[in-house]
Amino acid sequence: MKKYLVDLTVKCVQQVNATCVLLVMTDDKPLPPCKPGQFAELRIDDTQGIILRRPISIHYLDVEKNEIGFLVQVVGEGTKWLASVEPGDKVNTLFPLGNCFGIDGDKSKKLLLVGGGVGCAPLYYLGAELKKAGYDFTFLIGARKKEDLYRRDEFEAFGRVEYTTEDASLGEKGFVTNHSVLNEKFDKIYTCGPKPMMMAVAAYAKQNNIACEVSLENKMACGLGACLCCVEDTKEGHRCVCTDGPVFSIDELKW
Repeated sequence: MKKYLVDLTVKCVQQVNATCVLLVMTDDKPLPPCKPGQFAELRIDDTQGIILRRPISIHYLDVEKNEIGFLVQVVGEGTKWLASVEPGDKVNTLFPLGNCFGIDGDKSKKLLLVGGGVGCAPLYYLGAELKKAGYDFTFLIGARKKEDLYRRDEFEAFGRVEYTTEDASLGEKGFVTNHSVLNEKFDKIYTCGPKPMMMAVAAYAKQNNIACEVSLENKMACGLGACLCCVEDTKEGHRCVCTDGPVFSIDELKW
């Protein structure tokens, strides 16, 4: 898929919770096609000591409004800068990068989308596309506490959403792999979030012979496979997550 380097215009910045914002941007030309699971590299300007771009999953693409959204979790100076931009500002963006989640066209399959933390970002876009195409799917979203969950109303607009929180402030107490929804039969699982969570989901999928795709969150400094920061040791050898992924079948990984 062709890559674009564009100075996108900030449309709005919405505070999602205490540490996360939704960054919405647009352009005077139609935005290029993007697929669920792909990401962008956003340049950080006017900040000393920051050279590398920040890889951010594509949260959604609205063709009618010609806008693209990114969930930005503030964890350092780079993401702090992204969260501080204002409407009308420009953010130099390289996108779309990486591969995407696989959708095989069989709408009879029952799908489970498992997210943890800001890993929910690409699953929202996947859910939007699945909903549009008429698939049956369920979100299972985990967090430490209710306040750490992202855009609940928007996720719930797609249909069924199940939650786990470690403090039992919403949904079932514990981790996503402890949720009672896993007693149901699913044909495929998609997951993104902290690596320990994804590994636990992958183990569950293997034990139950369920196809499963994971979206890895390795550090991706360039997004083009040049810097080798994001290499993952797979069954096929060392592969760059930014170009060969970020989405992998669990059958490809040494988990």
